[in-house]
Amino acid sequence: MLQSIFRNMQPVVKNLLILNLLFFFAKFIFEQKGIYLGPILGLHYISSEEFQPYQLATHFFMHADFRHILFNMFGLVVFGNMLERIWGAKRFLIFYFITALGAAFLHQLVQGIELYQITGTFFPDHEYINTLFTIKGDSVYGDPANGHLYPAYASLKHYALGASGALYGILVGAAMYFPNTEVMLYFAFRVKIKWLALGLGVLELVSIVQDNPGDSVAHYAHIGGALFGFIIIKIWQRNQNQFY
Repeated sequence: MLQSIFRNMQPVVKNLLILNLLFFFAKFIFEQKGIYLGPILGLHYISSEEFQPYQLATHFFMHADFRHILFNMFGLVVFGNMLERIWGAKRFLIFYFITALGAAFLHQLVQGIELYQITGTFFPDHEYINTLFTIKGDSVYGDPANGHLYPAYASLKHYALGASGALYGILVGAAMYFPNTEVMLYFAFRVKIKWLALGLGVLELVSIVQDNPGDSVAHYAHIGGALFGFIIIKIWQRNQNQFY
């Protein structure tokens, strides 16, 4: 069965799947040697001292754990194949990167707004904020008077991983082109793609409104990928004479 799925996979989807798996296994292998690729290849906020331009391209090939990559790659194979078949390899690859970078853009924008609300600037002095807090084991300590700056410190230490932004863009694309096509969800029941996309979108918005402090999911990145996916498809639909 797996051989059949792999054999019928579209070329860009197949290569993206292989790349994501290679990055995932590399992350695991390097961790055994005490080298953590997440902070190196994950996307830090642009003013963080740990930000590097290459992270804009590497972060969406990195995943936190097996469940994370399984969900994203399942969506890539199922919905990505649908879109690549009708668009061709070049257009699908362009779409993938636009949605992935669009997700990163919205995530960075929201992160910047949150930092502005805390510090009064979109580009706080990372080195200064760093000196206000000390890490001991798994705990962070600092002067209580600087407690209001701790969220900024945590935000600048945060980094984003995963292809979820691109996946949400792909899901929106599949819902726009194949709204009534049914997929098997959790191997238990069938659901139309349009309802799956709508349900996940509503879930993301609810999660944003709830703003759970323990939630480490980049919900704005998911919304960003979906939004950019919707916009680029609408642009392409207006220019039917342009082919890639």
